[in-house]
This record gives sequence, structure tokens and C-alpha cells, in this order.
Amino acid sequence: MAKDKKSALLAGATGLVGNQLLQLLLQNDTYHTIWVPGRRAPEVKDDRVKFIACDFSDFSAFPKEGATEVFCTLGTTIKKAGSQEKFRAVDFEAVVNLARWAAQTGTAHFVVVSSIGAQPKARNFYLRTKGQMEQVLKTCGLQNLSIVRPALLLGTRSEFRLGEKLGEWLMQPLRFLLVGPLKKYRPIKAAQVARAMLHLAQNRIGDTFIVENQELHTTGN
Repeated sequence: MAKDKKSALLAGATGLVGNQLLQLLLQNDTYHTIWVPGRRAPEVKDDRVKFIACDFSDFSAFPKEGATEVFCTLGTTIKKAGSQEKFRAVDFEAVVNLARWAAQTGTAHFVVVSSIGAQPKARNFYLRTKGQMEQVLKTCGLQNLSIVRPALLLGTRSEFRLGEKLGEWLMQPLRFLLVGPLKKYRPIKAAQVARAMLHLAQNRIGDTFIVENQELHTTGN
């Protein structure tokens, strides 16, 4: 195996951003193995993709050698999860558990999707959870940590989310009115976020790096 070959682990591969990112990884022959943990396997036929059935509380089935790069696109909604507690189990606990595993196994780069406006003390529960997740990740001892903060994501999901779809319908006609200080709130395509995440993993080195929505529009083009 060539020395420049790498392995990747992608959590959330069946989601909006995760699916786009998986396709990018498959198009890149630098990766000899792509581990995909989660509740259900992605619908792809490629020998490099290795599915791991898990709930991100037990990592015994994960590769003992770890992965060169770990991408985390895990995320749900309170409505789908059923409660704030169950939402937090996915968007905070699962992400933090994965980051700790990545740190322990020597992952070179951990790249995670957060949200525009994420703050540990935000009044909004969603933004507060994302902010607290970011806060803990910074203490996990990761070699390199990149956090992307997209605004409303555009794309076709395998599942229908009414709230997000309504937001997309409302924001699309108005996106060109979001200029000046409001430009940072422009919706962004999931494919752009995925491209930015891969770019960060391959090019950005140095502790913690946060990429806001406006920069994602540029990095992901």
C-alpha cells in the first residue's frame, strides 16, 4: 500500500452533508478505506466502504488503528428525536464521544459540522447545544480540529423535514437580499459544505479552526 494512502471515517454518511461528502471521498483514490459508522448503511457499492453498526456509545467495533481523518456530520431535529434529551444525545453526546475516540487513536484531523450562531450560552436550545459541543471538542486533545458553521442547508434529503423545507422555500427568493451584515445568513448547498470539509481536512493544519458560513461559500466552490 502506498505511503500516501489514507483512511477516513465518516459519521452521518446517510444525511444531507454526509452523503455528499461520501461521494467526494469515493472519487478520491487517496483513501484506501472509508469507515462509515451509524444506524444504517449507505446505499453505495464500493469495497472501500466499511459499515459499522453503532450508536456512538460503544467503539469496540471501530478500527483499532483509528483513521487518518474523521468527518462528523451527525445531526437531527428535536421533532425527529422526540425530545430535547434525545436530540442532545445525537448532536452533543455522540459527537463528543466520537471526538474522544478520534483523539485517543491519533486521528490527524477531525472535521465537524456545527451551525451558524452556535454559542455555549445561547438562549436557543439548538444553538446552545451546538455551542457546548464545540466547547467540549476543543478540550478533547485532537491534533487538528476544524469546525464548520453553515446556515440553512440546501439539498435533497432522503427524509422530509417540514421546518427546513419551509425555511428553504422562504429563503431562496430572498437570498440575494441578504447583503452586507446579513450576507453571512445566506443558505448554502450541502455539496459546498462537503467540499469545504474535505478541503479543510487535506489543507488546514493547526489546532482549532472555525469556518463561518460566509467563508464556506468560498471554500466549497
